[in-house]
Amino acid sequence: MKTTFTLAALGLASLLSFGATAADLVTQQDVASQNLQPIGTISVSGIDGSPSAIRQHLSQQADKQGASAYRVVEAYNNGNYHATAEIYK
Repeated sequence: MKTTFTLAALGLASLLSFGATAADLVTQQDVASQNLQPIGTISVSGIDGSPSAIRQHLSQQADKQGASAYRVVEAYNNGNYHATAEIYK
């Protein structure tokens, strides 16, 4: 249940803008329709904050790896947030 809630919160947080980050949060349907190619995975953990803070950290990590998009594949809160995402070109 926490995972579902966290993923839903991350999805809603994607409506907010966080500056000039280039990597966009996408869904599995976006990946298929845009023919995005996977280039690896990233993860962030130990984040004390909101789901929007996780989105910002994931976007920054994706940018560092040269990705144009990322898709959250795992997220949970066990005192601090943790999330794993697949990144795409």
